[in-house]
Amino acid sequence: MSVDIRIKNAVKKYGDNTVIPDLSVDIHAGEFFTLLGPSGCGKTTLLRMIAGFNSIEGGTIAFNDKVINNLDPSKRNIGMVFQNYAIFPHLSVRNNVAFGLKERKLPKDQVAAQTDKFMKLMHIDEYADRMPDRLSGGQQQRVALARALCIEPDVLLMDEPLSNLDAKLRVEMRTVIKEIQNSVGITTVYVTHDQEEAMAVSDRIAVMNLGVIQQIGTPKALYQRPSNLFVASFIGRTNILDAKLRMQDGKPVLQFQGGYSVPLEHVLPACQKDADVKVSVRPEEFVIVQNGEGVRAKIDDSVFLGLNTHYFVTTEDGVKAEIVQESQIDSILPKGLEVRLAIKKEKINVLTADGARNILEGVQNDAAEG
Repeated sequence: MSVDIRIKNAVKKYGDNTVIPDLSVDIHAGEFFTLLGPSGCGKTTLLRMIAGFNSIEGGTIAFNDKVINNLDPSKRNIGMVFQNYAIFPHLSVRNNVAFGLKERKLPKDQVAAQTDKFMKLMHIDEYADRMPDRLSGGQQQRVALARALCIEPDVLLMDEPLSNLDAKLRVEMRTVIKEIQNSVGITTVYVTHDQEEAMAVSDRIAVMNLGVIQQIGTPKALYQRPSNLFVASFIGRTNILDAKLRMQDGKPVLQFQGGYSVPLEHVLPACQKDADVKVSVRPEEFVIVQNGEGVRAKIDDSVFLGLNTHYFVTTEDGVKAEIVQESQIDSILPKGLEVRLAIKKEKINVLTADGARNILEGVQNDAAEG
């Protein structure tokens, strides 16, 4: 049975050091929810608080309506998958997967049937009698996931489960994990620092920094309308340009150095006034033009990657920027060429000068739910 996880005003301290100052979030039953952020942001600490491995110094954590702050980890009915797999080296695949069921002292026939079910689900039944040292990293991770799911937990917790795999295996295993989670329908909380991985598997993502949730939303919402400069920079690649917001004939216009300006739509009514701003422009939101209006820049280098060519440029005010353009059949623009960078105005994001807030409409943020 999947459960809602409701975290309200959670606080975590180590002595005088406050790691999580005041965190609230609702995680919906059956959803794949990811905690994403840089090392040291508090995401693993929060995961361990949900698991019961870390204490909670303030606030509450509840499964549905049952507060579990002081409930022993063994009584929370959670499955856990660790970064280092943590499978038992002296047990076969079958016995690893069955371990949790045997600990619960279930009947032998039930243990056997349940173990077979999840070995088949994870496509490791052909390795049932192998020892872990004869398995690849990906196979070991499948064993760890089967063991966690075999007990049919209310919640599945995963802490950087793919970080020890090579790039190809990581892509393969994140597909496996998402497919299994969809088929089982279990509430899953997943920790990673890899934004591409988070976007590939998650229903919703909470971006964390310094113990604080910066924004919660779907991968698409976070990418297209980040709530602040941290989220814009952490989710995908972006270029940050300084500009001025000016009101002309009652309508907002963005003005860049060198005289390039673009009319701006969807500015929040309260922010429709003259101000310095920062503009977040994804590499694919620039268009290189040689004749026309745009931010002046010079091409420093280029990388041809088949479908797309990545150009690295320096703007006239010294900003290093990356542009992704569909590769042309005739030529690649040479180093040193002076160009203009036009902007796809409907896709860019505009932030306050301190980067604290996106001033455009349409920012999704579920952080206030909890």
